[in-house]
Amino acid sequence: MNDSILTIHWNDLIDIILVAVLLYVLYNLIKGTSAVKVFWGLGLIYVIWVLVTALDFKLLSSIVGKFINVGIITVVIIFQQEIRKFLLLLGSTHFWKKHYSILKIKDALKENTSQNIPLNTLQEVCYNLGRNYTGALIVIAQQDDLNLYEQSGLPINAPVTEYLLETIFYKNTPTHDGAVIIKNNIITSAKCILPVSESEHLPSHTGTRHRAALGIAEQTDAVAIVVSEQTGSVSIAHNNQLYHNVPHKEFIPLLEKILNT
Repeated sequence: MNDSILTIHWNDLIDIILVAVLLYVLYNLIKGTSAVKVFWGLGLIYVIWVLVTALDFKLLSSIVGKFINVGIITVVIIFQQEIRKFLLLLGSTHFWKKHYSILKIKDALKENTSQNIPLNTLQEVCYNLGRNYTGALIVIAQQDDLNLYEQSGLPINAPVTEYLLETIFYKNTPTHDGAVIIKNNIITSAKCILPVSESEHLPSHTGTRHRAALGIAEQTDAVAIVVSEQTGSVSIAHNNQLYHNVPHKEFIPLLEKILNT
């Protein structure tokens, strides 16, 4: 019996590795949010259940076991945003090219996104809006499909121009609130609704535009540019990171670096 307990087959090792990878990915998704505390709490309950079962505490094992069975439904309810985010991540080219070099090579063979985007125009628009304390949120699409977010707004389908962008974000226009999505030098939609980041790493005073910019950057490979209505500062969000208060002279170099990564 002892030999059977100590014997570990190759499929057991694969099972352990897959579970470890899954837990690692899930933890990274909820890291920095309030859900991480629930994650550790559920993990602790599971460890307790394993211990009381191994020690043959029948009553306690039964109680904890019932709680775990009901807890599956609870987990789906509590982590519905994280589960949705996880499924979006699996279907995202951003996730796979980040982990597999073959996709990076394939992506490198494609035309650079920055070559299709008038960065000088974006620079002038953002800092002009900032000087007038006019809020703005501009999303540059890359490989991931943003059709879901485009459909939440108003279709524009017009080339990127300084005049059009400033008109869209003018305070008295109906398109002032929400995001503009740019794809291949075309403004596809305006007044788009974006997912809002729940990261606890953001300061408590962080506004909705900045949280939405980081939210789309967390879930896709898109680049988001946000102009603060309160301070006039320009920030850039990409790949779970928010670059605050980007100086005018650093705007284009930073965008080029991000878009060519």
